[in-house]
Amino acid sequence: MPPMPAANRAQEPSTWQKPKMGAMMGGGVGLTIGFIFGSYSILRNGTGPRGFLATLSQYMLSSAATFSFFLAIGSVIRNDGLLPPHMEAARLQLLPPLVRSKAEGAMLVRARWDAERARRTAA
Repeated sequence: MPPMPAANRAQEPSTWQKPKMGAMMGGGVGLTIGFIFGSYSILRNGTGPRGFLATLSQYMLSSAATFSFFLAIGSVIRNDGLLPPHMEAARLQLLPPLVRSKAEGAMLVRARWDAERARRTAA
């Protein structure tokens, strides 16, 4: 079967786009978490000397910066492979399976039990 034409394949994100995408997702998650926890903290402890908006924005921005940093680092670590993703997928498909089915596992256990019984009766 001939390979698919290159025009139909989706283009993968580049090495620079992946951490940037992780940072953007982390920023969105961090803003949301910062809003939730900042609002809770303000309701529980009061606004403090800076006021409501300044306190809430500090919670949101610090949470967004933290989440975006760690998600960007995580996407860099995940992107650190030596092979391109399509070659890595092909390599994993050609490896022998590490996880066997339940039936194969049960057959192996029964065979080991039978061998153990045979060894004990022979001794």
